Amino acid sequence: MPTIRLQTKIKVKREIVFDLARSIDLHKISTEQTKEEAIAGKTSGLIELNESVTWRAKHFGLYQNLTSKITAFNRPISFTDEMISGAFKGFKHEHHFQDFNGETVMIDIFDYKSPLGILGKLADQLFLEKYMTALLTERNRIVQEYAESEKWKKVLNNQ
Repeated sequence: MPTIRLQTKIKVKREIVFDLARSIDLHKISTEQTKEEAIAGKTSGLIELNESVTWRAKHFGLYQNLTSKITAFNRPISFTDEMISGAFKGFKHEHHFQDFNGETVMIDIFDYKSPLGILGKLADQLFLEKYMTALLTERNRIVQEYAESEKWKKVLNNQ
């Protein structure tokens, strides 16, 4: 089971970063390259504990649906989302937010298991882990961009 760990320093208080990270609306913005849209469950606003969202996105030329649920929630310290259904055999994505002198260190721990046994493991090694890392890195870049500018107000003030 591959584990992707990312750390992003953001020059704003963690309450803002925490809420941006759980914003359905910002997630849509950060995944424009995969044409991701929320089609069921919580489809806008800030996702909360025990809520789920179903995403439809285009990956590797194919449209896929993926449903995840918030299984742990401790604002503004951490939250976890886990796949309920989708292309993976499973995944767990932990989001942690550490206060560091008024700035935030956002830590992602993304554990996933590919389907198809040995073929899935081969896909991980050849391209999937790199692809998922790039998606998460871009998402974090957008969270940082919105948090460190006035753009966050457009996303969070509508909640």
